[in-house]
Amino acid sequence: MTKRSETISFSKGAGALPKIYDPVGTESRWQSAWEEARAFHPDPTAPGESFSVIIPPPNVTGSLHMGHAFNTALIDTLVRFQRLKGKNVLCLPGTDHASIAVQTILEKRLKSEGTSLEEVGREAFLELAWAWKDESGGRIVDQLRRLGFSVDWERQRFTLDEGLSAAVTEAFVRLYDQGLIYRGEYLVNWCPASGSAVSDLEVEMKEVDGYLWHFRYPITGGLSVDGITHLEVATTRPETMVGDVAVAVNPSDQRYQNLVGKTLTLPFVGREIPVIADEHVDKEFGTGCVKVTPAHDPNDFAIGKRHHLPQITVMHKDGKMNEHAGRFVGLDRFEARDAVVKALEEEGLLVKIEPYRHSVPFSDRGKVPVEPLLSTQWFVRMETMATYCRKCIDVGSPRFVPERWEKVYRDWLIDIRDWCVSRQLWWGHRIPAWFVVSETDGKVTDDSPFVVARSEDEALEKAKNQFGSSVEIQQDQDVLDTWFSSGLWPFSTLGWPDEKNKDLTCWFPTSTLVTGFDIIFFWVARMTMMSGAFTGQMPFSDVYIHGLVRDEQNRKMSKSAGNGIDPLLLIERYGSDALRFALVREVAGAGQDIRLDYDRKNQTSLTVEASRNFANKLWNATRFALMNLPDEEIGDLEKIENTQLADQWILSRLTRVIGETELRFQSYGLGEAAKGLYEFAWNDFCDWYLELIKRRLNPGESPTEAELNDQRTARQVLYKVLNQLLVMLHPLMPHLTEELWHGLTGASKETFLSLQFWPETDASNLNDELEETFSQLFEAIRVVRNLRAIAGLKPSQGAPVRFVTSSAELAETLRKSSADIKVLTRANSLEVLDSSTANLQPSQKVLAGVSGELQVLLPIEGLVDFDSLRSRLEKDLAKAEKDILVFSSRLANSNFSKKAPPEVVAECRAKLEEAETQADLASKRLSDLI
Repeated sequence: MTKRSETISFSKGAGALPKIYDPVGTESRWQSAWEEARAFHPDPTAPGESFSVIIPPPNVTGSLHMGHAFNTALIDTLVRFQRLKGKNVLCLPGTDHASIAVQTILEKRLKSEGTSLEEVGREAFLELAWAWKDESGGRIVDQLRRLGFSVDWERQRFTLDEGLSAAVTEAFVRLYDQGLIYRGEYLVNWCPASGSAVSDLEVEMKEVDGYLWHFRYPITGGLSVDGITHLEVATTRPETMVGDVAVAVNPSDQRYQNLVGKTLTLPFVGREIPVIADEHVDKEFGTGCVKVTPAHDPNDFAIGKRHHLPQITVMHKDGKMNEHAGRFVGLDRFEARDAVVKALEEEGLLVKIEPYRHSVPFSDRGKVPVEPLLSTQWFVRMETMATYCRKCIDVGSPRFVPERWEKVYRDWLIDIRDWCVSRQLWWGHRIPAWFVVSETDGKVTDDSPFVVARSEDEALEKAKNQFGSSVEIQQDQDVLDTWFSSGLWPFSTLGWPDEKNKDLTCWFPTSTLVTGFDIIFFWVARMTMMSGAFTGQMPFSDVYIHGLVRDEQNRKMSKSAGNGIDPLLLIERYGSDALRFALVREVAGAGQDIRLDYDRKNQTSLTVEASRNFANKLWNATRFALMNLPDEEIGDLEKIENTQLADQWILSRLTRVIGETELRFQSYGLGEAAKGLYEFAWNDFCDWYLELIKRRLNPGESPTEAELNDQRTARQVLYKVLNQLLVMLHPLMPHLTEELWHGLTGASKETFLSLQFWPETDASNLNDELEETFSQLFEAIRVVRNLRAIAGLKPSQGAPVRFVTSSAELAETLRKSSADIKVLTRANSLEVLDSSTANLQPSQKVLAGVSGELQVLLPIEGLVDFDSLRSRLEKDLAKAEKDILVFSSRLANSNFSKKAPPEVVAECRAKLEEAETQADLASKRLSDLI
């Protein structure tokens, strides 16, 4: 890691900056320089307070999308700021193995080659998977590099690398030994498309327009009880009826009390099923009768447990009906649905079909409806770990920003269900359990005993101790849910379970987790539970939850909607710094969504273009500074003497902005920090201060000693403000500021702005009154410029200016700054008058404007034709008022508003707003004429 520089030579850069800013070339050059110099490779033994962020690992299958870019911009802003504050910062990158996604990709490839998973076998498949990972898995990493992510690439981790795999095995074994992992047959969410169980969090509920089918089950033997011969039930999944084992009614429902204990005959399969009473049944819903299918519905599963009912699975794991489905065997579940309904109708048992909109669980990966199925799986008991996390959050650990997300996190930890962690896949962390198949005739069955161990050798030793020396063992074929390894991410990446690892000792717990709200349950809570279980600590101090990047129509971006915006296209056009700054600047408050405008036809964004224009502004300002700074050292910047009012004002503003920006960065007000720096850089520094000192920087061919001293002061202030501005902007625009800072300071290529120190502030520079006075001064200049525009004066045409005020402080500032004001307003003379004694000569033709308590007068007699000016403004007003009448009438016409295309109506409304603006402007300008 390159050492910090305590001091930088205060001299102009050796080489001038090119005239045109080339973001792509600049960014590529500095990314390589930082990495080659190991600039972001920290030493855990180095002095200083530690700060660490472990980045959310993108899927190895992924490519950069706008969510990645936004998350990266926020994280890198934070870590670069903390480096500038002198902390020992680690930002650790990595990728996730993405079990389901990778296996899906490779299964499709095998199918296209005329083979399958089963034909190639597990070992060959895993060789194929690792080859694919080595070939294609680095794409997302290369794309993150393009954003200028200041991570330690030497510490990059992969959830399937050797160290993390060992950590996963250790975690599983410890949890099993503590009784927190168990194996059993339970109802799970089954994804027929991926052929695997999925957790509750991997299920997306979708509103679907379906049907509610009503049909009848006859009382066994054709009996009639209280005149009832059938019970009517209703379901959205009639294909499961062949697995029914009971019909339940509410025990308080008087209609069916005499039927409880009787049996019904299940159509098509002839099975007799009992009528049972259960409090779960809502007697007000439908007929008050509920079919009970314990093997295919979680609520029915619970009813079945309470009443000791059999569990009959009627479906294979590929979604096809099995031998228990009778005549429907072999049909796909949705084909069976149609066939069952048709058969019920033919038997005269179908009562009615109602349209019914309801929520259907879909597999987030397989994109098909999940099927609740009985399956023997591995589960983690969550309550013990959740209890510890609830105790921690009660004392504010971790701290959520914004605070409102704490409740969401806390609520999820209450009444939490056990986590199914086994997945029927090959790509992933294989479950470290071995079945003793010698006890079950050489086959793995649900009754096969097993041992859990860290290795096959250890497993064999355990099995021999329990079952004798001639045992035969076979490892479980399943892998762990990807989120299991992700839950260990904050500490496994730092060397756990080696508790003496220097990285773990230095940087754990980590400082901040930056992530989206959509994975609080998937990931954040699992990390806190795993960390609590294995380290006794929360894995991070703060959790900064950011919002979504929405498209130009304020819609959530998604693959299915096809409305994503490719960040790489914007990087190629505008540069990564422009994109980063645009995204962060759009944040109105922590956790808020942002909207990114985008022209899909031209692949442009006005928001990002505005940030690119800001970069150009900074580039040109620095080039201006370099052209006006001497080649030699310019002196001690901590003791600048003989400052003018403009210098005192900009130094006061600089001091204030340093303090405000530091506070905003520290409190996660990143958007506010970006906006504040933009305003200071563009308005205060570029638009005002640079203009105010141009005259002082170029005193002429034969300057006096006083003018030379004044020039030196202006140079010193210019250098100091620009230098510290670049430091403050560095977390937001790292490549640009690194380039400009080197040009300004002449620092060696082995020294980086990235590793300098945040500016110190001198409170004695703060001057509230001077800042307020200068605000009034600038507004006065704006009024003068506006009055000149009204008069139609050419830029080269001089005109007298008069300021009238009752404020002695403002008058003094105006007089001291008169030389600068004359230059900025093209005034050939300037008077500052006391409002109590000024003779305004109303007979003279004057344009007048007001700014607060200041009156601004622009005498134009002899400069413009006053009557022609009034006539032109009156015509402008008349035209605008006519347009207002036309467009407002058109919009008031209901036929136009309702029948015209939306874009035409919108255009008309925009024209009306423009006409109203022009009318107000013309009216005001007329009122300014005296």
